[in-house]
Amino acid sequence: MSNQTGIEVVVKDNDVDQAMKALKRKIARDGLLKQLKSKKAYEKPSEKRKRKLRESKRRIRKAMARRAKRATRG
Repeated sequence: MSNQTGIEVVVKDNDVDQAMKALKRKIARDGLLKQLKSKKAYEKPSEKRKRKLRESKRRIRKAMARRAKRATRG
């Protein structure tokens, strides 16, 4: 038996739309959708390297932008 509990969303006052939004946010934050898409089809090693490089550059740019924003705030 696994110790993972999964993703859970509570529906309050029969507001299913709000619960769906919350579920989508949690799935996106968890990276589950991205993982499912990657498993959908075979990814060539060269494509995988290129994707990893793109993701790395994006993370670095994002971190630099955060640092610049913090530095300007004082």
